[in-house]
Amino acid sequence: MAETMKDYEAELEASFKKIEEGDILTGTVISADEKEVILDLKYYAEGIIPAEEYSREPGFCIKDEVHVGDEVSATVMRRDDGHGNILLSRVSAADILAWDKLQELKESKEVLDVVVKGVVNGGVVAYVEGVRGFIPASKLSLQYVEDTNEYLNRPIQVQVFDVNKDEKRLILSAREILREKAEEERKNKVSNLEIGLITEGTVESLQTYGAFVNLGNGLSGLVHISQICEKRIKKPSEVLSVGDKVKVKVTGIKDGKISLSIKEASDMMAKEIEEEVVELPDSGLWLFRHIHSCQSPLKSAQQKTDRCWQGYRL
Repeated sequence: MAETMKDYEAELEASFKKIEEGDILTGTVISADEKEVILDLKYYAEGIIPAEEYSREPGFCIKDEVHVGDEVSATVMRRDDGHGNILLSRVSAADILAWDKLQELKESKEVLDVVVKGVVNGGVVAYVEGVRGFIPASKLSLQYVEDTNEYLNRPIQVQVFDVNKDEKRLILSAREILREKAEEERKNKVSNLEIGLITEGTVESLQTYGAFVNLGNGLSGLVHISQICEKRIKKPSEVLSVGDKVKVKVTGIKDGKISLSIKEASDMMAKEIEEEVVELPDSGLWLFRHIHSCQSPLKSAQQKTDRCWQGYRL
């Protein structure tokens, strides 16, 4: 099919467009090396972005990060660099365009993959849209971070926590993402628990209203004070101490919270011990057979039955 002037109308119109210093142009990468990036601007001249004007991010490598075909926006620094090309700065354009994008990222709560590029007082530094962002140590993990140097050059996922264009302030956070992941993992673990099953746990804290028991595998549940023992007590510390090993029964699961009972576990275990008296002929011995069934707290665990014999002479 023969080409006509109509096929080149867009390019022709662009070629007559007057470009001024300070304008922001968007072009397609046609070449990139360690010194510069060259853009096709659909104009009479190509755009040149020197390496130092492409990114101020520490450790940024054009050869690794920039590819032919990428679309890049940059600010016109000079209409002629002395070689017939338009001199551009992506850094300058980013200072203008990035803040609007960062505001959008905050509102959408999009999860961003970044690499920690520096360690500063009270936190670390990472870059988003070419803008230096600060991640406070308290936003790096769900636990206390003692040494932020451990995060240097590590990839992490963050969200935009706060952005202020006028003050050039960008705060990032990994904590909310980690909290959501931990909650999802906990829900999956809780879904494997079955009401009525008995397990052993460790008392991890005592409150006026009951005791929290660590069941292992990242799960813990509450034994209400009324479910600790048969006798009436004023406070759990009368019969329990932190670190005690206790048998508990899962009595309820609601909104991810696990309710436990030591009292019901004791009652159930007592009922599961059956005694059967057997007389051995001509021996004068009576045997008591004890059958004790132990159940695992997880649906996937198999039930185990232990049988033991004790003999008594009459």
